[in-house]
Amino acid sequence: MDFDFSALAPEERYRLLTNFIGPRPIALVTTEDKDGRRNAAPMSFFNVFGHDPAILALGIQPRLDGREKDTVVNIRAGGEFTVHVVDKDLVQAMLVTGLGVEPEVDEFDLAGLESLPGTQVRAPRIKGAAVAMECRVERIIDWPKRALILGEVVHMHVRPDCLDAEGRYVNPEVYQPVARLHADNYVTSERQHVWPAANLADVLAAKKDA
Repeated sequence: MDFDFSALAPEERYRLLTNFIGPRPIALVTTEDKDGRRNAAPMSFFNVFGHDPAILALGIQPRLDGREKDTVVNIRAGGEFTVHVVDKDLVQAMLVTGLGVEPEVDEFDLAGLESLPGTQVRAPRIKGAAVAMECRVERIIDWPKRALILGEVVHMHVRPDCLDAEGRYVNPEVYQPVARLHADNYVTSERQHVWPAANLADVLAAKKDA
């Protein structure tokens, strides 16, 4: 089957893209508004795009009524946000904070989350989360129905039990991120595989012998 994206309705493009590009990591993004109110919301158009500088990207569409989401409003106003990668411990909070309530509702309270102050940014972080990355806006690219926010990670909090004894790699028995597939379908990282990189000399030898 072939699909001409220039002729497809946006919702059909969304359906196809999110059906096949995945699993996608989920960011639980926390911000603070100009009055100091806390906000938390999940974003599955999210990933890391570099390490020098350390850049995270969020793609955020407006609410159904066309208004910008509180996350975008707060990021524009303050230039800061904190990203938590959703793991199994944060799944229920992710589902609750994604309900799209009005700005005066504190999603931390709604989801039963506790907050801690940021170290280098005003945005709060979630107490007990496996990882929290404090970010400052590097730039925002605007389209009519999407804001692409690039943030530079300036500080990272990692819960100690999520790292191995050397503090170099994650402990897969503890840190089990959740990723989104399509609609309400998700996957976890409970079944991990080790697939070492191919050896070029072996690959070339195999092709020569074939």
